[in-house]
Amino acid sequence: MIEVHVIRVRVPHHLRTLAGVEGEIALPVDGPVTQRSVLDALEAAHPVLKGTIRDRHTQHRRPFIRFFACEEDLSNDPPDTPLPPEVIAGREPYFVVGAMAGG
Repeated sequence: MIEVHVIRVRVPHHLRTLAGVEGEIALPVDGPVTQRSVLDALEAAHPVLKGTIRDRHTQHRRPFIRFFACEEDLSNDPPDTPLPPEVIAGREPYFVVGAMAGG
């Protein structure tokens, strides 16, 4: 039996507008909860976001997009690394953040 977790995801305002959602997004994720499985679930629930966070072909994170959870930058972690237990339990959200550059 596959366990389903409901993961809380927060995305930047412009992506919420594009997806037609307000506030935090609650996503059911089957099986292991990793960055890949959460982003797969996000794109399945909101197909208009496909290609905005990850490259459509390589699945690599887009430039200027960062991933955070539990006050830790997860952006460079392998995509199949399990997310923190607090995220899996729904106590903490998974953040997709638009980074800024410049000085």
